[in-house]
Amino acid sequence: MDWNENDISSEIHRYIKENPLRKKWRVSTNVEAHTSNENIPKEKGFADRYLRIDFRLTTFSKSEEYEYFFEAKNLKQNDSALKRRYINTGIDSFVSKKYENGSLVGYLLEGKTDGTIKGINSLLTKDKRSTETLNPISNKLLKSYYESTHSDIGTLKHLIFDFTKESN
Repeated sequence: MDWNENDISSEIHRYIKENPLRKKWRVSTNVEAHTSNENIPKEKGFADRYLRIDFRLTTFSKSEEYEYFFEAKNLKQNDSALKRRYINTGIDSFVSKKYENGSLVGYLLEGKTDGTIKGINSLLTKDKRSTETLNPISNKLLKSYYESTHSDIGTLKHLIFDFTKESN
């Protein structure tokens, strides 16, 4: 598979919307969500300058709305530029608090998950950020996911979706 990130995100969004459990759980989703109501002057094109994140999930409990965000990035085991982009426009967007209350999703298009994570960790170590490397975590819901620890934000969760066996 060699789809753009937005292509994959659009398909995942469609599957979430079609899932009957979504209504039972009262979860709403949208793609390319604005993450803040920044103080941008209201002139032609102002909305194009808002920060956007790939997914927003919301639910209501009584009168409170709860939001959770996901930023998605394509990954290939042997593509350092994509792994660097995962760090620079993914991890760093959460560390800088450009994005908050969310997780990163990696769309693995080629290679193996372990090798790709090893490559991301190698780049973080090269950047003298070895304390921020991705570590495997297992739980009942997911076979595995990854967490990284950052001094300014605490724990950041990383989900890697393996699309290497999918066909166009």
